[in-house]
Amino acid sequence: MPIDFITNFDWSRLLAWRTAVNLIDILIVAFFMYQLMRIVKGTRAVELLKGIGVILLLKVASVFLQLNTTEFVVDFVIQWSALAVIIIFQPELRRGLEHLGRGSVFGRKRRSNPSEMIVDNLSHAIQYMGKRRIGALISIEMETGLDEYIATGIPINADLTSELLINIFIPNTPLHDGAVIIKDYKIATAASYLPLSESPAIPKKLGTRHRAAIGLSEVSDAITIIVSEETGEVSISRRGNLINAMTHDEVMNYLTRELVESEKEKETQGPLQQFVEAVRKGVSGK
Repeated sequence: MPIDFITNFDWSRLLAWRTAVNLIDILIVAFFMYQLMRIVKGTRAVELLKGIGVILLLKVASVFLQLNTTEFVVDFVIQWSALAVIIIFQPELRRGLEHLGRGSVFGRKRRSNPSEMIVDNLSHAIQYMGKRRIGALISIEMETGLDEYIATGIPINADLTSELLINIFIPNTPLHDGAVIIKDYKIATAASYLPLSESPAIPKKLGTRHRAAIGLSEVSDAITIIVSEETGEVSISRRGNLINAMTHDEVMNYLTRELVESEKEKETQGPLQQFVEAVRKGVSGK
């Protein structure tokens, strides 16, 4: 009986199944490797990865050339590398977990839809402050929670209006220094502290507001709007990128696309479609 089972079994079906499983396995690993490269791009982790590459080259060279002392030292470094990677890459590992956690397939609570009136209030306040060179820093919470940064500010919990935003950033007032954080399309806090980016790619001419905006974009998917106090130029930072010197129409179109149209698209998509769209945006960097 066992022999008949072995001879009659359709081994081609098993091989096809194993091939499909191996293909899925390779795709999953490739996806995570690509996401890892996207996460560390433009951060200090790139230089650290170069150092790890040098160590691996030393290992290969020491084995090939039989450099026993060098091989002993390199082996000692590699032995403790796992713990060192966890400590050194802690911010990047955290960002990676946040990228996984904010996927729509995990059933996050849907936020109320932003109205065009809110976008109008934002763009009106930004235009007013830009013309008068009133410095401002405004962060809008998206999928990643900003509670730890909200806790550093002064609670407002008020409806978003252009008048209130302008009043907060008037120079020499108690709330003008720091960031306004918008959560669920209300002004949650003012004078909040944001993490400063340590990326060497940031031009020296950009000030603390821009560095803070990029820093927040490196650890979350928040949209951060910056109004320069020196030039009045408006910039937007998201996903580690900074768009400089935006016109009023460009700001309006960007906010409408990211806050209004994207939410309308999500309402018509299922969880799988939302996941595929998130992957597509990750690949395109948008």
